[in-house]
Amino acid sequence: MGFAHTTDQLRGVMLLFLYLLVLITAPVLSFSTPARGLRGTSPHVVKHGMFPGSINRHSGQISKFGKRASPNRRQAGPPASCGSGNPSTTKAPKSNIFAGLTNDEAAAVTSFLHGQSSLNLTAAAAATDWDNIILQVELLQPNKSDALAYLDSGAAAPVRYARAAIQFGATLEPYIQEYQVGPLPVVSGSTTLTPLNSIYNKGKGYIRIYDQDSVALIDFSYQISTGIADITQSLLNGTALGALNDTLAIAGSAPLTFEDDKVFQWNQFYGINTTPCLDEYLLLSGLQFKTDITGRDPAKWSVVAWQYNGIFYETETALRQALNSSTFVSPGTNSDGDWACTDYNGDSFPRDDLNPPVPVQPDGPRFVVDEQEGYVEWMDFSFYLSSTRDRGMQLNNVAYKGERFIYELGLQEAVAHYASASDPFQASNAYLDSEFGFGQSSFQLVSGFDCPAYATYLNTSFYIEETTHTHPSSICLFEFDTGYPIQRHTAPSYVSITKNIAFIVRSVATVGNYDYMFDYEFYLDGSIHVTVRASGYIQASFWSTDNPTNDGFHIHDHLLGSMHDHVLNYKLDLDVAGTANSLVKNALVPTTQVYPWSNGIARNTMTFDRSFITSEDEGRLNWDVNNGVMYSVVNKDAPNQYGEYRGFKILPGKSTQICRRRFLKLTSRLATGNRNYLTVQNSSTLGSSVNWATNHFYAVQHKDDEPHSSYPYNSYDPYHPVVDFNKFFNGESLDQEDIVIYFNLGMHHVPDTSDIPNTVLTTSQSSMIIAPSNFLNGDPSRGTIHQTRINVVNGTVTNALTFGAKQPSGSIDLSCTAPNLQTFIGEEYISKYPYEPDAQQVGNLGAGTGDGG
Repeated sequence: MGFAHTTDQLRGVMLLFLYLLVLITAPVLSFSTPARGLRGTSPHVVKHGMFPGSINRHSGQISKFGKRASPNRRQAGPPASCGSGNPSTTKAPKSNIFAGLTNDEAAAVTSFLHGQSSLNLTAAAAATDWDNIILQVELLQPNKSDALAYLDSGAAAPVRYARAAIQFGATLEPYIQEYQVGPLPVVSGSTTLTPLNSIYNKGKGYIRIYDQDSVALIDFSYQISTGIADITQSLLNGTALGALNDTLAIAGSAPLTFEDDKVFQWNQFYGINTTPCLDEYLLLSGLQFKTDITGRDPAKWSVVAWQYNGIFYETETALRQALNSSTFVSPGTNSDGDWACTDYNGDSFPRDDLNPPVPVQPDGPRFVVDEQEGYVEWMDFSFYLSSTRDRGMQLNNVAYKGERFIYELGLQEAVAHYASASDPFQASNAYLDSEFGFGQSSFQLVSGFDCPAYATYLNTSFYIEETTHTHPSSICLFEFDTGYPIQRHTAPSYVSITKNIAFIVRSVATVGNYDYMFDYEFYLDGSIHVTVRASGYIQASFWSTDNPTNDGFHIHDHLLGSMHDHVLNYKLDLDVAGTANSLVKNALVPTTQVYPWSNGIARNTMTFDRSFITSEDEGRLNWDVNNGVMYSVVNKDAPNQYGEYRGFKILPGKSTQICRRRFLKLTSRLATGNRNYLTVQNSSTLGSSVNWATNHFYAVQHKDDEPHSSYPYNSYDPYHPVVDFNKFFNGESLDQEDIVIYFNLGMHHVPDTSDIPNTVLTTSQSSMIIAPSNFLNGDPSRGTIHQTRINVVNGTVTNALTFGAKQPSGSIDLSCTAPNLQTFIGEEYISKYPYEPDAQQVGNLGAGTGDGG
């Protein structure tokens, strides 16, 4: 994890100064990820189901929206005179063995791969769809057994290896194959290349690609559009010809549809935005066509069906006959306008011209960071921070009061699964978002909006297609007063109350139309809250005149809020007093009992029942409807002084279901608890690729050859996934074994008018709580001095105990709390082949990757 410095000679002196101020003082975590819907070669990547920009109207290229990343650099906060400043530095007790490859390592691996004649590689910048390229290079995470030997027993650091994904296009059956490269550093004669198969339960790290020919697919789409230009002009008042003056574009569904030995894709025309907002997700036309794109010979591709205004047509001739019928009435189009733009609009709020409250940090940060190692300490917590292109921000070796209780905590995969009875395009869409990359899609955070102005910011970087990209300030760390106390009690003669201060680690990944905000929130009671929130544009449907009401709500002129599920899967590897753990089920159970003291009268009451989940056969679990069942990972061999097993409980946090009831306009909120897994059972779209999304959470035995619940390119061939989560369950013991929990967060979403122009974070969130259970002898939040006990006698305060806390005093320049919006600078990127470490470039978000085209 090093520092990356770039300049932008096209900007003015002031912007250059601000840019350097951000980068020079910010640590960098290396990250890299792709964007939803993109595949293919070099900058020409076919992007499915991702619009806007599925086909770039100016360049004729398919645009990409993401890349990959990992952390280690800090952005400057407000000056010290503002009471903020950078956190104190510390020295990590160990090197961060989970951090990504350095620039030099990635460049050396890239060069090594190009030296392997068996791969027949072409430099990505010069490649076509018919070439083999390096798609991805990142650190192959160490085996847990090796990592623990280093962290706990003084053994040498695990030998480092790289994972390389090679995309083979120079064949009639294109595919991706994973390889292991190492040991690192690359040394001639000792570094080897071997297929990486052991960590994939398909038996090999291999997956077919059925839409490799992105350039040909673009040309094919334009040929179809040109052939019906009279129809699009008449119905939609526009054309999609690949010309600069196009007013329409075309999006393809994802994943592809497989029927027998054929490969199909539904495509839809949509309008190009005319306002400053990229709101094309709302400009659906309802004109769709289904293509047979089997094989690599475009001459054999064809259009096999059409759909318009909810009516299916088997041929273009049938569509034209219907349009020429005397009874045909055009339903109209979705026209762009202020209604779809996120800018200030609508009725003003009373007194909104006054400044709202702003948080301040009077004495500066109360946490410490080792920027080089990505190591953080706050109060009694410590952890290592890293990130990957595919899965984004990850935590490792999380300790409390010096004792590790989490080995690994991080996002694995996310699905946005759509459904429709009347819209085949939407019915075919189900995105597995790690393909597009949560690290790659984690762009710069906006100071004062995404995070407080006093937050500490880390940069992230990722490698894709022989280039390392850096996203400045894409992780923030900050303390925050939650606005409610962590403890309080009022007695006849006193009131006791304690401030509730949280430490938050945050990133935001924009995967296509959705912005996911990821938080790890640490609290003084020893708990961690894992939270995800979602905003951004919905991917809407066209409201046809015969649209069935069971598809969703009619939300604008010709727009339907397309129903869909968001399910996000996390890995939680708890180690409670060691790796030998058990999963206990604690249940409140209704009962009718006669007690010795109840005079022979049966009482309707409840009892507390404890049992253990003893094997993986019982490891697919759902939360109780009434929240009456609680689960804890405990160590039977480490009871506390009262004989109770020390452990950490996992319980659902706050969650919302975004389904507002018509007329009443009430949000169906769950007061507590995450209730989300995939509504669709045995998905016809994604097959075995979403077996991790069928329950609320799972318990399995840890294995070094099962590091992840999913694989980032599973959607390329979803019925033959490289990782099938169902294969994790083979009846192995969960009794005093190394247990891994996989849990799901998410939202069921039926968009209504409140989602125009964007879904809001307040009604789209889900969380999980990890909290001590008999782990300590009491509430550790008693250790903070930021509490008071006010003693009162006959209405008079006799004394107010402050326990040594000093109240803030003096004044602060409120301009220090104002966001500096001129520091938003996009991203930087460095070529790894040829390696030019000093030739860094700066561009807009996704520049150099096809993203944001």
